[in-house]
Amino acid sequence: MRILLTNDDGINAPGFAALERIARQISDDLWIVAPSEEQSGAGHSLTLTRPIRVRELGERRFAVAGTPTDSVMMALGHIMEGKKPDLILSGVNRGPNLAEDLTYSGTVSAAMEGTLAGIRSIALSQSLADYTHGKESFAAAELTAPDIIRKVAAADWGDGVLININFPPVDVPEGVRVTEQGFRDYGHIRIEERIDPRGFPYYWFGYGREVETPAHRTDLEAIRDRHVSVTPLHLDLTHRQTLATLRSALEG
Repeated sequence: MRILLTNDDGINAPGFAALERIARQISDDLWIVAPSEEQSGAGHSLTLTRPIRVRELGERRFAVAGTPTDSVMMALGHIMEGKKPDLILSGVNRGPNLAEDLTYSGTVSAAMEGTLAGIRSIALSQSLADYTHGKESFAAAELTAPDIIRKVAAADWGDGVLININFPPVDVPEGVRVTEQGFRDYGHIRIEERIDPRGFPYYWFGYGREVETPAHRTDLEAIRDRHVSVTPLHLDLTHRQTLATLRSALEG
């Protein structure tokens, strides 16, 4: 299996090193094409106003001065031309990508870009108990990801589907759950104001309160319960239940 590895934390991120160790348990045919610098929160953005520069760091290892989407496009359209990957793995992200995180995540967006190109793509993210630089633990991902990836890759996804996997902040997860995307309560978003040394205010965004969804198995609840969350996502954003309502209102 030929596997393309990418991420949004940058090619030198510790989570990316963990992803490479995970992938080497699955295949020896690895290609690494990732952003040269951190691109967290870049979403599915594409660089159009400046040139894209690529550095070859070693055999089948490339750093792209751009976004995760740029990296995947560069890999598929130029670096790996004629050598289409069988699978794209994006991550392992430093921190979870749950609920509405998916709309901002460069990790998930790299998998989206691969899916748009017709390649099976999986995003992987690790929740952390300690976010201190150098103390991040990717133990749960490294322990469980190889087996999960093999099983997911062997399953039938259907067209336009990508897989979002999140690992809980424990060394040994309680199990694996197939989940729905959850949502947080934006009415309780936390914005923290601080003052810089020159006396000017600046702000940090914090997460809102999780919304409980009784009788549902969401990604938020799975991680809270120390389980690995595996969520299938679909690129077709059409809300089909509303089609008939709008056709009746607008088409008579």
